Amino acid sequence: MVAIAPPARRHTVSVLTFDGMSPFELGSVVEVFGLPRPELDVPWYDLRVCSPERGPIRAVGGFTLTTAHGLAEFAAADTVIVVAVPDVRDDPPPDIVAALRRAHERGGRVVSICSGAFALAAAGLLDGREATTHWRYADLLRRRYPMVRVNPDVLYVDGDDVLTGAGSAAGLDMCLHLVRKDHGARIANAVARRLVVPPHREGGQAQFVEAAVTLPPDEQDDAVGRSMAWALAHLAEPITVARLAREAHLAPRTYIRHFRGRTGTSPLRWVIAQRIMAALPLLEEGGTPIEEIGAAVGFESPVTFRHHFVRAMKTSPSAYRRTFRATTTAAAASAQ
Repeated sequence: MVAIAPPARRHTVSVLTFDGMSPFELGSVVEVFGLPRPELDVPWYDLRVCSPERGPIRAVGGFTLTTAHGLAEFAAADTVIVVAVPDVRDDPPPDIVAALRRAHERGGRVVSICSGAFALAAAGLLDGREATTHWRYADLLRRRYPMVRVNPDVLYVDGDDVLTGAGSAAGLDMCLHLVRKDHGARIANAVARRLVVPPHREGGQAQFVEAAVTLPPDEQDDAVGRSMAWALAHLAEPITVARLAREAHLAPRTYIRHFRGRTGTSPLRWVIAQRIMAALPLLEEGGTPIEEIGAAVGFESPVTFRHHFVRAMKTSPSAYRRTFRATTTAAAASAQ
């Protein structure tokens, strides 16, 4: 008889709901971790939506929801996520603080989105660490918890066992980052494509502090989009603002203005970000020399590739390759 291997254990994710919550962050977590994805052919997550008390939870927008899990299941998951707190000026309930401490003490990965950082700070999990939250709450977090090194400019901070995300949409960035850590860039990119969002956004939340720039209605055409599609198909080639502007049939200065209005960043910074994202699966899969990978995605030299990679990913290409090879090996071993 042929022995049938038992199914791989799925990584459990718990997310905490509370009365009066905004559903956007919860929806992001559910969409990334709760939606079955058999087409990806990896053990997907086991999501548990939890609440501190029984009974219906009232959400912003006039609807209610009920959950099947409480704080015990919340604290027992491999990754626990706090999407927000009811009031950033009040102390979180002691039972939630205790659950977060239990989760961290037993080796769980603890994550906050938006004002959820206040709950992690109240539990002492951010003392001496760099952390972020929504830019509106950054000063208050700094004043209430002076031992936290608050960085209001980034979309998220990865402290390995403790991660904090900025405002609501940045939670989606961080969820995709967690998928990338667990399953690699290829899987994270596939999920991002299903969500119709970029797998990695260049820049931080500082670009959103002031009102976002938008194009006038009569200028909202596909010119910039066409140039972006062209760039993605020609990453290995030299790409200049002048060439992008030609693809959009715009003057360079006009193109730069429209591009920044649409994306919040400059054309060349966006191109660099896309080249780095294209390099990730090449670093994770196979043994292609790093200098060849840099050239394949359009960097003019290994030094330039390393400089931009470190700046964007906060690690070197070689260290990234070692980390994700180790992650892949460990995941394969745990699935056996």
